[in-house]
Amino acid sequence: MKTRTRLVDTAADMLCRKGLNATSIRELAKEAKAPLGSTYHYFPGGKPQVVAEAVEYAGEKVSDQLESALIAGPRKGIEQFIGRWRDIIIRSEFRAGCTVLAASIEEPLSKETEIAADAAKKVYKQWRDLLENSFLENGVPENNARELATTVVAATEGAVVMCRASRSITPLDEVAGMLYSLLDVYLLPAQ
Repeated sequence: MKTRTRLVDTAADMLCRKGLNATSIRELAKEAKAPLGSTYHYFPGGKPQVVAEAVEYAGEKVSDQLESALIAGPRKGIEQFIGRWRDIIIRSEFRAGCTVLAASIEEPLSKETEIAADAAKKVYKQWRDLLENSFLENGVPENNARELATTVVAATEGAVVMCRASRSITPLDEVAGMLYSLLDVYLLPAQ
């Protein structure tokens, strides 16, 4: 992996485990096994730039998988979306969550947190739009598709937080069950 890509990948990992405020450039360089100077070479905007790119990078990975899974229909897409978080939570022993969420909730408000929140906003919109389009293509009424897509993203992200807090996968399983029931109400019988 090239140094720049390794730094972005490591920053995304650090964000989902430690949060924005606990992710420093010095620790990033150390965890990525890269010289500190190369971090500033690749990211002259400093921490705000690397965080924004890490959020976009992590979000794009999820978007690509979601988009591929949605080809088989909304239920498959949501199963993959939830399954991804399930794998991350279990594999990390409840120590990692969502990079995008971690970047969007930090305080205090500063240029750094504002840039991270803006990047997260774009990713959340991308996920919601992918789901909404899939719902529309599969018979969900236009006036319900956006709300349903928002519900899927918000419920899943909230369940990830609850899983980490409770050290249990149960919240995600419960949310998944309810989302599938909700989908059954809106999707065409073929789904």
